[in-house]
Amino acid sequence: MRRRVAVAALAVGIVGVVGCKKKGSAPPVAAKATLADSAEQVLFNTHSLLTDKGVQRGEMFADTVFVFDDNTRFEMRKVRVTFNTVTGAKDGVMSANRGRYSLRQQELEGFGNVIIVTNDGKRLTSPQLKYMQGLNEVSSDTSFTLVKPGQTLSGIGFKADPQLTRFTIRRGGSSRGSLTFPSQ
Repeated sequence: MRRRVAVAALAVGIVGVVGCKKKGSAPPVAAKATLADSAEQVLFNTHSLLTDKGVQRGEMFADTVFVFDDNTRFEMRKVRVTFNTVTGAKDGVMSANRGRYSLRQQELEGFGNVIIVTNDGKRLTSPQLKYMQGLNEVSSDTSFTLVKPGQTLSGIGFKADPQLTRFTIRRGGSSRGSLTFPSQ
């Protein structure tokens, strides 16, 4: 009986050693460094308030946030921001594929399919957009299209308030739509 137990233990040991020497597949390795490799923190499904001198200027939501530079720079994926008026009422929404928020400069940049939709029906699209919280201003140096009831504007670069009521085109502006002239 002892001999059978010893033979069984030896067989298990040999199988174990042979099994350990067999090489399996190597774990996948990224071809280049990712944000998660150097981030101080990685957050999921986040919600933050954007405030200026005690007034809520907006809310920011993101699926994934990578935190850098001593918690002052945030790289985000699938970003959505609600803008508020001076009195704190919600007045529009910005969404983007990616975003970057600088706590030091209080600037939010959106990248990739950036869209602003205001409560009064205006819709702005651009590949890149910057929101400067202290100035309560959105701007871009690249192409954009603004669609509002009865009119479509497009060009290269703009500066506006988040509600898109004061709008300045930097260059190459064009407009389509109907114009109503006042009665004389």
